[in-house]
Amino acid sequence: MHRRAALTSTAVALAALVAGWAALTVPTANAETDAAPPAATSPAGTATPAPPPAPATATPAAAPAGSPVDRHGRLRVCGVHLCDAAGEPVQLRGMSSHGLQFFPDCLNPDSLAALRTDWRADFVRVAMYVQEGGFATDPAGFTRRVDEAVQTASALGLYVVVDFHVLTPGDPLVNLDRARSFFAEVAARHAARTNVLWEIANEPNGVDWATIKSYAEQVIPVIRAADPDSVVLVGTRGFSSLGVSEGADETEVTDDPVDAGNIMYTFHFYAASHRDLQRDTVTRAARSLPLFVSEFGTQTFTGDGPNDLDSATTWLDLLQRLKISYSMWSYSDGPESNAVFRRGTCAGTDFTGTAVLTESGAFIRTRLRR
Repeated sequence: MHRRAALTSTAVALAALVAGWAALTVPTANAETDAAPPAATSPAGTATPAPPPAPATATPAAAPAGSPVDRHGRLRVCGVHLCDAAGEPVQLRGMSSHGLQFFPDCLNPDSLAALRTDWRADFVRVAMYVQEGGFATDPAGFTRRVDEAVQTASALGLYVVVDFHVLTPGDPLVNLDRARSFFAEVAARHAARTNVLWEIANEPNGVDWATIKSYAEQVIPVIRAADPDSVVLVGTRGFSSLGVSEGADETEVTDDPVDAGNIMYTFHFYAASHRDLQRDTVTRAARSLPLFVSEFGTQTFTGDGPNDLDSATTWLDLLQRLKISYSMWSYSDGPESNAVFRRGTCAGTDFTGTAVLTESGAFIRTRLRR
């Protein structure tokens, strides 16, 4: 998807974390105009050296009884599936935040509590843009935001996908030094947790698979040095389309996989734009590759326009049959049709029920509650 718009936090519930969320406010985009801030880019190798990683935290408290983490425990890749602590294939279903620099109210203790208890989701994806007014503008501030989101979700027993949201520029090597620094620090801090998955490059684009593979094989060891057991999600060519959006297919990955264990490859789709060709690709690829749909939408790849709920239903039925996990974009109250909340919802504290939902929000909440 080429364009986004966003989230972060309000103060409520989980009192120990509320102050942290409230303290993390940074300048945001103008939600009324939906204008993204100018991208802040730098050539590969020009980032400042990585700071020493923060010490790992003490063993976190046990997940709440009956929560997704309590039911499934530490996840791992077994064959082409994501499996639970008992080695049984599991399908996680959840929501992706919008960029942490936009709409700074939508990812907070109340909204995450609703996602866990009312929506009955298994995980949240925390989308931390690197450019476009994101991490590159304030590494320390955005790292703190990710930490707070991980802590809040973990206290609820949700899994968390930490998304290093590479989009513009599409070459992940531009951000290699930033990725090393970020993952060294955050993986060390959360190494004792069993509920964190790492997505190292959201939507690589305009580069070949060899470039993405090289990036992955340089970043994954940084994570493994601190956290040897967590699942890592690797973006694929053509906006994580397994190359389809740039004229390729899954064979470039099956013929030359990333040299690392306990990893999955991401696939993204937008139901109004991506139909039979993409579904056929996923069906084929799932026979030999562990796949994770870390982002999808019910509209076009722009994230806007009419929802195609029939195509979205066909997609989610396929993912259910294949046991492929997914999260929908986006857990926000923006002006585009991808937002699941009506405008203004995130300024309040009520994220439950259907009155606060858009058409896409009502669709996914119903699906998650099945």
